[in-house]
Amino acid sequence: MTAAAFGGVVVLGGINVVAVRFSSPVVPPFLGAGVRFALAGLVLLGIMRIRAIPFPRGRALLGSALYGFLAFAAAFGLGYWALQGLPAGIAALILASIPLLTLLLATLHGVESFSWRGLAGGAITLAGIAVLLGAPGAESVPPLRLLAMVGAAASLAEAGIVIKKFPPCHPAASNTVGLGIGAAVLLPLSLIVGEAWASPGALDHFVTLAYLVVVGTVALFGLYLYVLGRWTASRASYQFVMIPFVAALAAAWVLDESIGGGLIIGGAIVLAGVYVGALSGKKAPVPTDPEHEVLAIRCSTV
Repeated sequence: MTAAAFGGVVVLGGINVVAVRFSSPVVPPFLGAGVRFALAGLVLLGIMRIRAIPFPRGRALLGSALYGFLAFAAAFGLGYWALQGLPAGIAALILASIPLLTLLLATLHGVESFSWRGLAGGAITLAGIAVLLGAPGAESVPPLRLLAMVGAAASLAEAGIVIKKFPPCHPAASNTVGLGIGAAVLLPLSLIVGEAWASPGALDHFVTLAYLVVVGTVALFGLYLYVLGRWTASRASYQFVMIPFVAALAAAWVLDESIGGGLIIGGAIVLAGVYVGALSGKKAPVPTDPEHEVLAIRCSTV
């Protein structure tokens, strides 16, 4: 059951990248992300009321708010904007570096000691991202779009570290606060930059939004929590390495994005760098108490 849930996270995560890419030409990036998080937050708030889950307070609330700013406002704001001009396959491959970025940022925060393995993995990953610039469709991508996606990946990695410095709370409560912060930042930002607040009109775009809210946010969140409750966080992080393959295949099918040699070679280098820097070596033992792992990660799901 846990392996099946993990597979669900990988599949839904890959499809999410394509769904955002599909809606980006019609729905402005900050508006699209803000509306998605506002609706998903309301759904989770209803779940909290039904299950009588307490709202976080004090430092737990502060930690959830910082987590929400990094994981939802910064990461998805940058990511949605980047996906307006970045092929979905390349975007997902950049997101595959999150386990490595987490390792490097944890070293900077003093959470983990310096590792030559992490440094080597970082160099390999940067080389792979450079190769991605030569992938089909990437020649017309502005460098700022690529940098924005790297920033989104770094924000997601930082969110998982920052939230651990605060008292634990129920995952649903933390994510409800986080989604609210994301919506509260992105919707006003949409107005400030002058995005057009108009209905997308076409039925398929409404269906895409419904998917992103119910399946791509609420269901994906539930599956990820299920996995994190039974596996270590490092083991669960393999999802970010596997999601790119689903995204590339789905993008080729739905968006007619080509899968050329540059994408394959650059992707292989990125994944090799992630493995060397973050996934190789001794793994932490799987906890025997499922709830212990959920609390230990301080609700740091995305």
